[in-house]
Amino acid sequence: MTAKVEIYTWKTCPFCIRAKSLLNNKGVEFVEYSIDGDETARNTMAQRANGRRSLPQIFINDEHVGGCDDIHALDRQGKLDELLAFSNSV
Repeated sequence: MTAKVEIYTWKTCPFCIRAKSLLNNKGVEFVEYSIDGDETARNTMAQRANGRRSLPQIFINDEHVGGCDDIHALDRQGKLDELLAFSNSV
């Protein structure tokens, strides 16, 4: 089973575009919540993201991993692929 990836974005946000590009290049399917101007959705995101209101905010298997810089840092450290290789075999 693949990892569940969710990303909160704004359509024109360059950091959102960059984070989605990384995920797309890795062939990752993700759920995108485009919250342009929706304060209620942004508040929901902030609750999930430990108060962070900047965009994007990314979650893998319901765990908050951060924003664009964070996901690129995980990739450079070789940790992103581990998170994305979620397996349900127990």
